[in-house]
Amino acid sequence: MSIIIGIDPGLQKTGWGVVKLSGNSLSFIACGTIKTKKEEAIGHQSEIADRLLDISTRLKDIISLYKPDEAAIEETFVNVNGQSTLKLGQARGSIILTLAASGLPVYEYAATLVKKSIVGAGRADKNQVGTMVQMLLPGCGKNGEDAMDALAIAICHSNHHKLY
Repeated sequence: MSIIIGIDPGLQKTGWGVVKLSGNSLSFIACGTIKTKKEEAIGHQSEIADRLLDISTRLKDIISLYKPDEAAIEETFVNVNGQSTLKLGQARGSIILTLAASGLPVYEYAATLVKKSIVGAGRADKNQVGTMVQMLLPGCGKNGEDAMDALAIAICHSNHHKLY
């Protein structure tokens, strides 16, 4: 048996999902989204530092509660806006450090591999991924896109973890 936490990283919204793998059987445990406060709500210049600390602190709480054995995170998607890519990289770094400091082995997966593992096509849209996650994990309900993506990452890892 293995408990897997999947992470869909983001500076404003970080999705997380926890699943249990027993043999070839996969079951839903929990999922959610860590939403950080916007710059205006923080009120000073260290917005990114505060957001990264918030993500790390809340992720530690999730890890303490569900006690995962392994972690899977989506690789950085490099987009046209360099500033957005940099901020995503900072969020991923904070998350990976938090996971590693918690003693978890961390595995990274490309978004196209996650989609292909869940839907069968690497260019699937978020609705298709969410629908398949609900089919693969009865009881997970309909959650936000980030939480569903995190569950998809955890499912992807459950399919590929034996390769590592």
